[in-house]
Amino acid sequence: MSSSDFMSSELPPELARYRDEIRRHAEDYGLDFFETIFEMVDYDQINSLAALGGFPVRYPHWRFGMDYDQLSKGYEWGLQKIYEMVINTDPSYAYLMKSNNIVDQKMVMAHVYGHVDFFKNNIWFSKTNRKMLDTMANHAVKIRNTMDLYGQDTVENFLDHCLSIENLIDPHLPFTMPARGARPGETEDERAPKAIEPGRLKSDRNYMDRYINPPEFLEEQRKRQKEERQKQRRNPAAPQRDVLLFLLENAPLEDWQHECLSIVRDEAYYFVPQMQTKIMNEGWASYWHSKIMTQKALKDSEIIDFADHHAGTMAMAPGRINPYKIGVELLRDIEERWDRGKFGKEYDECDDMVAKARWDRKLGLGRQKIFEVRRVCNDVTFIDEYLTEEFVERYKMYTYAFNRRTNQYEIAERDFKKVKEKLLFQLTNMGQPFIHVTDGNFQNKGELLLWHKHQGLDLDVKWARETMRGLSELWKRPVNVETEVDGQKKLFTYINGEFSERFL
Repeated sequence: MSSSDFMSSELPPELARYRDEIRRHAEDYGLDFFETIFEMVDYDQINSLAALGGFPVRYPHWRFGMDYDQLSKGYEWGLQKIYEMVINTDPSYAYLMKSNNIVDQKMVMAHVYGHVDFFKNNIWFSKTNRKMLDTMANHAVKIRNTMDLYGQDTVENFLDHCLSIENLIDPHLPFTMPARGARPGETEDERAPKAIEPGRLKSDRNYMDRYINPPEFLEEQRKRQKEERQKQRRNPAAPQRDVLLFLLENAPLEDWQHECLSIVRDEAYYFVPQMQTKIMNEGWASYWHSKIMTQKALKDSEIIDFADHHAGTMAMAPGRINPYKIGVELLRDIEERWDRGKFGKEYDECDDMVAKARWDRKLGLGRQKIFEVRRVCNDVTFIDEYLTEEFVERYKMYTYAFNRRTNQYEIAERDFKKVKEKLLFQLTNMGQPFIHVTDGNFQNKGELLLWHKHQGLDLDVKWARETMRGLSELWKRPVNVETEVDGQKKLFTYINGEFSERFL
C-alpha cells in the first residue's frame, strides 16, 4: 500500500469541528504542541501503520509483515483494538479509526494533543529527528534500490543480523559532549601521547653525528616504537556503549552493508525516547484527555460511554504494569502534593501520619509542578523522584516471584523500597543489559570483545547466542562477551557458528 493511501483522507466536517474545539481547550490549559494533522483510516490501515511503527512507509522486511499479521488476527478475534496512533514529527500525524464513535474520536484527539505536547517539550525528545517521516521514506528507497542490485534475500538476511543487535546503542549519546580534552576535529592519533625521539648518541662534534647516529638506525627505532604503541593501544581506548557505531567505523563492511547498518542505527535512536518515557508519555496524554473531556468537551449523553472506555484504558490486571494508569495517577498525586505543600524537609520529617494526611499549606503549585516534570523527566527519574510509600500502599503495588513448590507466581514483597527498586530495575536501560565494546583486537587475533556491565541483570544465554551470531556476521571474526555469573567472571565465545562458555 502506498503512502498516498494513508495520507489522502480528510476529517468529516463534524470531526473537524470537534478537533478545533478540543485544540482550543488544550491551548487554554497551556499545552504547547506542533501542528497536528489527523487522518482517517480503517482497521486494516491502522494495523499496517502500527506494524510499521506508525509510519506509512518503511523499508521492506519480513518482521513488519509478521507484526501486521499478528495485529490483524488480534483485531479479527476481538483480542485487541488500536484506538489511536500518533508519531513524533513536525508537523505531527495522528490516525483516527473510522469505526470509532464520536466519544472515542473526541477522547483520542484530546489524548493526541497531550502526546504531541510531550513530544515537543520533553527534553528526552529534544534530539530526535522531527522530519523522520521523510527520512523513513528515504531509507525505504535506499533499501529497495539495494535489493534491486544485490537481491532481496541477500539484503534481507543482512538486515536480520543488523536488527538482532539494534538495541546495542548508547541512549545518552545524543546528549554527550566531545571527549574531555579533545579539540574539535582532533583525531585519536593527535590526542595520543607524542612519541619520544629514539635516543641518539651524543657527540661534541656535529660532523660526527651522521656516523654515530645513522638515519637508517633512527628510522628503524621509530618504526619499532610505533609498532609497540599500536600493540599497547586498545580500540576503543575506553569501553564504548554504542556497539553499532563501533561496527560502522571498524567492521569490514561493504558499502551497501554499511548503508543498511547506518539506517538501522538511525531508526533505533529515533525510537529510544519513546521507550524511555512510556509511563510518563501515556500518563501525560491520559491526564489531559481526562481533564479536557470531563471539564470541557463531554455532552451529558456521552458521559457513560466515556467512563466505560476510559475505565477500560486504565484497567490494570494483577501482576502487570499499565503505563496509562501508573502515569496518570502519579501525575495527579504530584499535582495534589504540590497544591497542598506535601513535600520538603518539614513534611518528610513529620512522623504524625494523621497530620501528614491532613497536611495542606494551600500552595497551589501542582499544575506548575507537573509541567516541570513533563519537561525534564524520563520514566526512571519520574519513578525515582516521585514514587512515594503512600502511593504504593494506595494502589496495592507489590513484587511477585515464582514458587517452585506450588508451581505458581506469588506475592514476594510489599515493602516500598523493594517495590520501587524492582520497578526501577525494569525501567533502567529499558530493562536490557548494559553492553560495551572493550577490544576490537582481542588476544591480538582481531576478535571482538564485549563486556556485560553486570548490575543485577544476568544475560539470557539464548538471546546472547543470537546476538553474538548477528555480531559475528558483521565482524567476520569471532565474538566474545565477558559477563558475570554468581559473582564469577565468565566468557561467552561465538566462533564459526559454534557457541561456547567458560569461567575465567
